[in-house]
Amino acid sequence: MAAIHVHSRVKSFGVLVFSILLAQLAGLIGSFATRPNIDTWYRAIEKPAFTPPDWAFPVVWPTLYLLMGIAAWLVFRTPEQKSREFWGEGTSYESMFLPKRPSRKTALGVYGIHLVFNMMWSFLFFGLQMPGLAFAQILVLLALIVLTTRLFYRIRPSAGYLMVPYILWVSFATVLNGSIWWLNM
Repeated sequence: MAAIHVHSRVKSFGVLVFSILLAQLAGLIGSFATRPNIDTWYRAIEKPAFTPPDWAFPVVWPTLYLLMGIAAWLVFRTPEQKSREFWGEGTSYESMFLPKRPSRKTALGVYGIHLVFNMMWSFLFFGLQMPGLAFAQILVLLALIVLTTRLFYRIRPSAGYLMVPYILWVSFATVLNGSIWWLNM
């Protein structure tokens, strides 16, 4: 019995490492578009006064990817429960689309889609140097992050809470992106 428990812990740790590496990989892929354009295009464009210093980005993003990876792992390791009926006592319209306890597959699927949108933003903003298109895309990304957070929270509240700093940072990044677009039209 102890061997099964140890095997389960090793497997869970492996899934945790994979989950964190997957989130960090999204950031790494996005950095391929970002890094070559920091000292050239990004330095040359006009930015608002509230633009964070350059050192903040390589500190904040890996931390957020770490939190995302842990949140996804928490959702993955939470046992599935039977879904509830949509039309019951105290049911809201929201519950038609977001049942109290969505499946892990649904939550992690939305999380995966959001990671793709996360990577795409770097390619639109830095790679293609199109802040207007990147602004439209980051609005969709922000909606996906909020949806992912809600789904995670309904499965495992601590996973949802781990996503809150990410929502706050991307909300700020959305304002920054929109301001850069406006200043450089």
